[in-house]
Amino acid sequence: MEYTTQMDAARKGICTREMKIVAEKEQMDVNELRKLVAEGKVAIPANKNHKALDPNGVGFALKTKINVNLGISRDCKDLDVEYEKVQKAVEMGAESIMDLSNYGKTREFRTRLTKECPAIIGTVPIYDAVVYYHKALKDITAKEWLDVARMHAQDGVDFMTIHCGMNRDTAKRFKANKRLTNIVSRGGSMMFAWMEMTGNENPFYEYYDELLDICREYDVTISLGDACRPGCIEDATDIAQIEELVKLAELTKRAWEKDVQVIIEGPGHMPLDQIEANMRLQQQICHGAPFYVLGPLVTDVAPGYDHITSAIGGAIAATYGASFLCYVTPAEHLRLPTLDDMKEGIIASKIAAHAADIAKGVKGAKQWDYEMSKARKELDWNKMFDICLDPEKPRAYRASSVPEKEDTCSMCGNMCAMRNMNRILDGEIVSIFDE
Repeated sequence: MEYTTQMDAARKGICTREMKIVAEKEQMDVNELRKLVAEGKVAIPANKNHKALDPNGVGFALKTKINVNLGISRDCKDLDVEYEKVQKAVEMGAESIMDLSNYGKTREFRTRLTKECPAIIGTVPIYDAVVYYHKALKDITAKEWLDVARMHAQDGVDFMTIHCGMNRDTAKRFKANKRLTNIVSRGGSMMFAWMEMTGNENPFYEYYDELLDICREYDVTISLGDACRPGCIEDATDIAQIEELVKLAELTKRAWEKDVQVIIEGPGHMPLDQIEANMRLQQQICHGAPFYVLGPLVTDVAPGYDHITSAIGGAIAATYGASFLCYVTPAEHLRLPTLDDMKEGIIASKIAAHAADIAKGVKGAKQWDYEMSKARKELDWNKMFDICLDPEKPRAYRASSVPEKEDTCSMCGNMCAMRNMNRILDGEIVSIFDE
C-alpha cells in the first residue's frame, strides 16, 4: 500500500521503516507508536530526500529530544567551522540540528547537512528568503516566500519552522497590548515588519493550504513557530502569546487533515510558577501535538549562564508535557556560540531532558541512573566515566587531582563513605587514619 507521509502511513495501518527504528530506540511496540503518529501525538520528522537520516520520534511517551541551533551568519560565515559543530553535536547525542543560516552559502550548507548528517534537520525558510532573493524585505512577494519553503523541502529538511500564526489579527492584538520586549522571534519580527510595510496578510497564513501541499509532497513536518513567544518574564503568558497559541491550534487541525505532521513551538522566557500551566494549556488547546520549547528561561538576569536558566525551565516544561527542548548556550543573547559554548548548551539541555524523563517515567530512563549509582557504590571510576552523560569532563577532573589511594577521591580520602560502608558491611575493620 502506498503512502505520502508518516502520518498517512500510520492512519492506513502501515508501520514504516522509520516507525520500526524509532520504536526500537524507545523500547516500544511499533503498533503503539503507529497509533500515536496517526493521532498526531508523535511526529517522526523524515523528509523523503534526507537520505542520511537516522530517524527519531518527538512526542508523547517518548524520550525528551533536544535540538541544537547553528548556522552561518554575516559575522561568522565559515561553513567548515559550523559543520564541525554539527559533527560534535551528533557525537554528543543531539537528535536534531536546526540550520539558522542567514548569510552567504546557505543552500550549500543546508544540502550538505541533508546529504551527510544523520540527525533530524530543521530550518526557518523566512531567514533564507532575504539571502536567496538578495532584495529588500518589503519587496519579497507572497509567491517568493512559498517558493523558498518549497526549495527547503526539496533540499531534504525534515521540519520547517513557519510563523503562520503571526497574521493580521495577531499583529493587531499585539499592537493593542504593548509588551516590554515586543517581538523577539527573528522570523516573527520579520513577518510582522513585512505585513506592516506591505499591508498584506502573512502569505504562510493566507496560502496555508499551498504550504501544506508542499509539506505533504516531501513529508516535511511543520513546526508552527511562536512569533509571540515572550522575550522576558514580564511578557510571559500575555494576550499576544495566548492569541497566537489558539491560532496555532486551528492550524494544527488543518495540517492533520492533510496528513502533515505538526510540532508546536512554545515560550522562551517564563517564571517558574507559570510553566506547568502553560504546558497543560498547550496540550489541551493543541490536541496533544508535540510541544517544542526554547528553554523556557526562568530569569532574565543571567547572561553568560543562560544555559543554566534554560535547563531549569526545560526540565520543568518537559516534566509537564514538552517533548522537544531547543538548547540554549552560555552565549545566548550575546554572540554566535563557539564549539565550547555549544557543548555546554547540549549538556545542560540533555540533563534537563533526562531529569524530566525520570519524572515522567519514560521507559529505561531510571535504569541509566541505577547503573551509575551501582558503579559509584563499587567505586568503579572507569565505568562511571563510560556511562555518564559527558565522559570527557569527569575524566579530566579526576586526572587533575589524583588521590593517594585509587579507591578514594582527593576530597574525602579515607573518610569516603562509599568505601567505608562497603568495608564495614563486609565485616572488615574501618580505620580513618592511615592504614
